[in-house]
Amino acid sequence: MDDFAIGRELTAITMGIDAFERRNAGGDGLLDDEGLVPIYMGKDIEPGRDYADWDSPRRDLDALTSTVAALPESGRKSFLEGMVASLKVAVRLFAGGTPSFDEKVRNLVGAPVGRVAEEDIAGHRERLDRNLSASGFGTGTLTERVKAWQAAKAVETDDIQSVFDELMAVAKARTADRIFDTGDYTMALNPLRDIPFSARCNFNEGQMDLNVDLAFTRAALKHLVCHEVFPGHSTQLLATRAAVDAGEAPLDALLITANAITGCVQEGIGDQGVQLIDWIEDADDAVYLELRSLQSAVQTSGAWMLMAEGLPADEVAHYLRETGMGQEAWVQGRLRMASHPFRGPFIASYWGGNEAVRKVRETVTEAEWPAFVTALYKRAQSPQSIARFREAA
Repeated sequence: MDDFAIGRELTAITMGIDAFERRNAGGDGLLDDEGLVPIYMGKDIEPGRDYADWDSPRRDLDALTSTVAALPESGRKSFLEGMVASLKVAVRLFAGGTPSFDEKVRNLVGAPVGRVAEEDIAGHRERLDRNLSASGFGTGTLTERVKAWQAAKAVETDDIQSVFDELMAVAKARTADRIFDTGDYTMALNPLRDIPFSARCNFNEGQMDLNVDLAFTRAALKHLVCHEVFPGHSTQLLATRAAVDAGEAPLDALLITANAITGCVQEGIGDQGVQLIDWIEDADDAVYLELRSLQSAVQTSGAWMLMAEGLPADEVAHYLRETGMGQEAWVQGRLRMASHPFRGPFIASYWGGNEAVRKVRETVTEAEWPAFVTALYKRAQSPQSIARFREAA
């Protein structure tokens, strides 16, 4: 079986699992109506296998495991091994199994297990401290200064739409120049309340959902535009479909949104979006970069504390407020997500994915940039496989 045949087999199995989970759960399953693959652009190419029980995809995954094991060592083999292992955990969960939080983070998500190292969290706090001081916010505790900066820089509710439109236009142009030309594609703003996330790429509806229970600075809105749209999730979806249509990528490139090991690199692209299009333009961007990175690390540790170590929810909430300096809507949303039996471990995909993409991006030369963009945007990847992108190049 060649690489394209393996990619089609992997896609057929994955979408078969997705369809059976949706049908079997009737909208009341672990993922409600989201499914294993929330956004899939390949139904016209491969609709997925028709499963009637959970033993069938298990057998198919076991067979695929044997096929992948015979491949020569490569980044591609590393990805396929990780993706098959991830799908096996997903099937266990859908069939009523209860893998540990450790196993779900390690094998379903493909992220590092445990709390984020204290020195990493301390480093973000120190850099945040320096950036705030340089921006004129040098009085009070770090939490007080973050709140003062957020209050001073907050975008008025009535101005969010115009700021969003401005950011979208610039991000789209920079993405076309640096990453991928998305043509006439755009996305509308969709304000929402009482949701467990800051923003979401609602690609199928052409909307960027935004949690307006939170206050946003321009720098925060810039990050969300880059994460969800240009050069983030929407851009990656368009780029992978173009690569498949051109015969440049196996069909499994269309599995990038799967609630599986691909999610780490997907979120890493989103969280590195501003840097990927070289758009750190002022002191506010520098402040927000450290604040966002700090909160990503803290929410990862908080989820581990709650679900793996069994700390009380009020103690974890205190940690999120004090160390992560998060707004209350963010704190409560993180607790709800962490405790979800399927979505909970994916909190680790933000920190783990950001680090995976960042560490590679920072080593890429201008000469290597096109090969890096191809690997990152036109192939399905895991944190382990993207680190080996030069092998494919």
